[in-house]
Amino acid sequence: MAMSADTLLDRLYLKGQVTKWRILAIAFAALAFIVSFESVLPNSPMEKEYVARVSIDGFVSDNQKFYDLLKTIEKNRKIKAVIVSLDTPGGSAVGGEEIFLRLRQMSQKKPIVAVMRSVSASAGYMVALGADYIVAREGTITGSIGVLIQSAEVTQLAEKLGIKPVIIKSSALKGSPSPFEKSTPESEKVIGDVIQDFYNRFVQMVAERRNLPREKVVVLADGRIYSGKRAVETKLIDAIGGEQEAMKWLVEQKHISDGLEIKDAKMPQPDNLIDNISQSVTGKFFQSSGLSLDGLLAIWHPELH
Repeated sequence: MAMSADTLLDRLYLKGQVTKWRILAIAFAALAFIVSFESVLPNSPMEKEYVARVSIDGFVSDNQKFYDLLKTIEKNRKIKAVIVSLDTPGGSAVGGEEIFLRLRQMSQKKPIVAVMRSVSASAGYMVALGADYIVAREGTITGSIGVLIQSAEVTQLAEKLGIKPVIIKSSALKGSPSPFEKSTPESEKVIGDVIQDFYNRFVQMVAERRNLPREKVVVLADGRIYSGKRAVETKLIDAIGGEQEAMKWLVEQKHISDGLEIKDAKMPQPDNLIDNISQSVTGKFFQSSGLSLDGLLAIWHPELH
């Protein structure tokens, strides 16, 4: 059946309208996709410049995912400065040292301020040394510059329970200290030498980053804690304050644009439930017992009597 000219024109018009709406739908879908994923696309042209907040809460650990997060922040050109928010009694000496080194590397590209909250002691203070500027509240607990290894000796308890540990090892110092062997002066000296090595490294970090004579740092680094107020007086930190004071310093001293938003930079969560539970339990175990010999600890916690 032949179509009239009017009918043909109508069909061509409708086909054109359908094509136009299809193009518009595809364009809107593409725009929605870009907007949805701009937060995970580093240096996205749609993303505004901002200041990244990196939070370290609880036990400082040797965590590769956290190091990857720092590297991502370092590469992101939209991040103009970094605030390291600290509330930690410390933790792994290696974790504290590694974060310190990575913050120093990052500071070559963007300024960093450490903001101490309730507690930032031992390895937490070591991390803060990686920043260009350190602030804390007057009531903040910091300091506790030192290193320790904790163990337990249960030989008498085992004897009372009728348990006789059997230990076969290549040399007398292998596996020392062990809860199933009495410590000896020789084993205590070996452990003491290891602790002293990293203690000297810690003191060196403080002396270099705080521009203090080593002799003065040694006096300050006897393991004691300091209030934020006292830490300013001893030049262990720079000023009393929080994020507001941190931003003021960044604007005035590093010429960061005033009014930039502060955004949390969050570490990816464990891949599965088992990993999540494992990390949680391990962290609490380390904080409470200190019985592991997986590495040196730089941690402060009050003794409970």
